[in-house]
Amino acid sequence: MIRGGKNKWIGVGSGVLLIVLGILLNIVPNKLVGVFGLPLFLDCIGTILVAMLGGVFPAVLVGFTTNLVKSLSGSFSMFYGVISIFIGLATVFFYNKKFFSSIPKLFVVIFCYALLGGGLGSVFTYYLHRQSFGTGVSAPFAQYLHEVLGTSVFNSQLMADVVVDLFDKSVTVVVAIVVFHFISRRVKHYLNYVFQRNVSDMNTGMAVRYSLLGKVMLVVIVSELLLAVFVANIGYFLYQEKAVAKYTSIAYGLTDAVAIVLDGDRLMTYLQEGREADGYVETEKELYAIRQGFPTAKYLYVYHIAQDGCHVIFDLMSTDGEEPSQVGDVVPFDPSFEEYLPALLKGDSIGPVVSDDSYGWLLTVYKPLKDSSGTTVAYVAADITMESILMDEISFLIKELSLFFGVSLVIMCLIAEAMKRGIVIPINRMSQEAISFAHNSDVGRQISLRRVKAIDIRSDDEIQNLYNAFSTMAEDFLAYIIQIKAQNERITRMQDEIVVSFAELVEARDEGTGNHIKKTAAYVEAIARQLKKEGTYADELTDESIARFKRSAPLHDIGKIAISDLILNKPGKLTDEEFEIMKSHTTEGWKILQKIVANTGDSMEAEYLREAIEMAHYHHEKWDGTGYPNHIKGDEIPLSARIMAVADVFDALVAERVYKKPFTFEKAMAIITEGAGKHFDPKVVEAFSHIAAGLYDERTRLEVPQET
Repeated sequence: MIRGGKNKWIGVGSGVLLIVLGILLNIVPNKLVGVFGLPLFLDCIGTILVAMLGGVFPAVLVGFTTNLVKSLSGSFSMFYGVISIFIGLATVFFYNKKFFSSIPKLFVVIFCYALLGGGLGSVFTYYLHRQSFGTGVSAPFAQYLHEVLGTSVFNSQLMADVVVDLFDKSVTVVVAIVVFHFISRRVKHYLNYVFQRNVSDMNTGMAVRYSLLGKVMLVVIVSELLLAVFVANIGYFLYQEKAVAKYTSIAYGLTDAVAIVLDGDRLMTYLQEGREADGYVETEKELYAIRQGFPTAKYLYVYHIAQDGCHVIFDLMSTDGEEPSQVGDVVPFDPSFEEYLPALLKGDSIGPVVSDDSYGWLLTVYKPLKDSSGTTVAYVAADITMESILMDEISFLIKELSLFFGVSLVIMCLIAEAMKRGIVIPINRMSQEAISFAHNSDVGRQISLRRVKAIDIRSDDEIQNLYNAFSTMAEDFLAYIIQIKAQNERITRMQDEIVVSFAELVEARDEGTGNHIKKTAAYVEAIARQLKKEGTYADELTDESIARFKRSAPLHDIGKIAISDLILNKPGKLTDEEFEIMKSHTTEGWKILQKIVANTGDSMEAEYLREAIEMAHYHHEKWDGTGYPNHIKGDEIPLSARIMAVADVFDALVAERVYKKPFTFEKAMAIITEGAGKHFDPKVVEAFSHIAAGLYDERTRLEVPQET
């Protein structure tokens, strides 16, 4: 379990209170309509309301417990518990599908409830009351339909139950919805939390094809179904044996009672003289009186068995009004009795016989009637229809299955709740925090670690072991990330220092550049940030890309390492041939950096080097395509190189070189502005013009004191 201290017990108490209130909302209105004689049940208000507030688990408990409590009064309510559970499950489905928020859909809900309560309930009523009308609210209406329309008992019960249930469930749903809307949203959210209704909606960031809870419930359901088949079959056969024995005992009781009344010495006289024989009519009346005490017996008769058939001595009218045979009539043997004829002709006793012949499906017992000499002169027989036994068996089977599935559904809900709270929720919460660790910021990871600690699983099982291992791993992982990040920062700083030192080594050969790489790097960063601030090239300019521009800037003139000092530091104007050599520093820089990439593989940042390569190669290209080395133009020139072009030229203009004096800020800006659309990207020039004065004023901060 996941312990939450005081809050946990408050949640448990709230859940129990909701279940108790749900049971009361089922029972109290049901008792009230009974007191006032209203044609309603109103025994599902609490089940429906609790299903909307808490989901499957409390709905099943409320539905089943309600019928259990009602059955204490001696009614059949216990056997209708599974129907109440189905109504609770249907409510959860309809509520999740938003059926309660639409008037047309409410009619669908009510109709489904009527089919469950009235349709399925009528089947229970018909068989539980042995093919007769029940004693509930719909019984008078069912009897009326049977008498007026002439429909069968079952059809009359079905129509009456569905009609009454339509009315009942309409009132029930309206009351439940009204009560639901009066409950505050805060209470509804709290109950959702208490019963963890949204566990299936937990987004762990990973697709789950088959839910762990679903797999376990599938195993439980299949096991319950197999057990139901096994239990139902065993129960049915055991009850069938018991039912046959019961009705056999009843039949023997009837024949024994008749045998006491009959005088064996007078039976043949009755057969010969018929109803005129002295005492025949009085004896027949006594037989009818005895038969009234055994209502389950359909036929009662006394036969003299002879070769030509069964000679009737007494034959009482059947319970369904069928005309009896007259004394002296000869009834042919049914095929089912042919195997017993030898024993019957000898006057022996035979066991119970189950036959399905001209008189129907019957259980028959024969008792020999003897005269004073001990000779069998006749047999008294009692027939009980097997339909009576079958109805008892069906009634038992319905009771058995309804209780079995009702209890099984409660057990399944308990298992599901235990699985959900003990396994699924802890695993999902750990999965969520694992994802947070993998994709979060430093602060976010610290918060995730605190949330991991707050889960605090103390179930003393494998789940707790998993949680403890996960919690320890999370702590170690966070410490490892902090350590790796610190190491990466040190490596990055060291890498940057190497790059700058290498660039400064190259720059030192050019006697007139003086801190050019540091100044241009600062200009590049400032221009890029201004572009981002103004929303220009927003798709390309991010904090990460700007940082790469700044880190790459010191390498833009690395190709000058391949240029002769005589050309690099020539005080006068370069010849055309010398200028061509000077221009080659872009290509040479590209080659050097490409070689570094090839030799270092993935040991250096690919994006960082890509920016350095592009900046070194293209920072002398011009917007109108007249630059070098490739004469590309416009947006074909990488953005980093277009920004460097402005920064490089501006620093060259305002700096003192061996071949010129520094230009004033105004003259330098005039040259830059005039070059917009020709030499430079106009958008870059515009952004630069907004910050150029400030950059020029701060140039001295980038100066490095010269060593003496």
